Amino acid sequence: MPDLLVKLYELPGAGSIQEPLPDGVHVRVAMAYEKAVVVDWVREHFGPAWASECDVAFASRPISCHIATRSGAILGFACYDSTCRGFFGPIGLIEAMRGHGIGRALLLSCLHAMAAIGYAYAVVGGVQDMAYYARAVGAIEIPGSVPGVYRDRLKKPPL
Repeated sequence: MPDLLVKLYELPGAGSIQEPLPDGVHVRVAMAYEKAVVVDWVREHFGPAWASECDVAFASRPISCHIATRSGAILGFACYDSTCRGFFGPIGLIEAMRGHGIGRALLLSCLHAMAAIGYAYAVVGGVQDMAYYARAVGAIEIPGSVPGVYRDRLKKPPL
């Protein structure tokens, strides 16, 4: 799975983050007091590796974990500067909410935040759906990026 490069200076406008989202859905930066709830939710829905990356995002200033919520419930999350500086991801959305623009809103929210703190480019690491990122933000493949930083990953030993 290759890494992709996104030009942050050519993103769709920040106004596109909140529209068109389903009624009552909000995308925002997670707050420090929400860390335990968010990290536990990510662990439950997406596993311990992504929970670890989400945990790292709460140590960043500004916090680099963004969440999608409705009526106090988490629907999805996205992070940046977790795996490596300048990297976007991971991103996850509950299956029932996919296909409604929420994932794109989370992606844009993080990428605009990265641009605001001075990044010109973002790397999306280990991408499975390259066509999605190409459509959403004009991402292009970084040649020779497989396996990239994801080489020699630790495996959980059997019990």
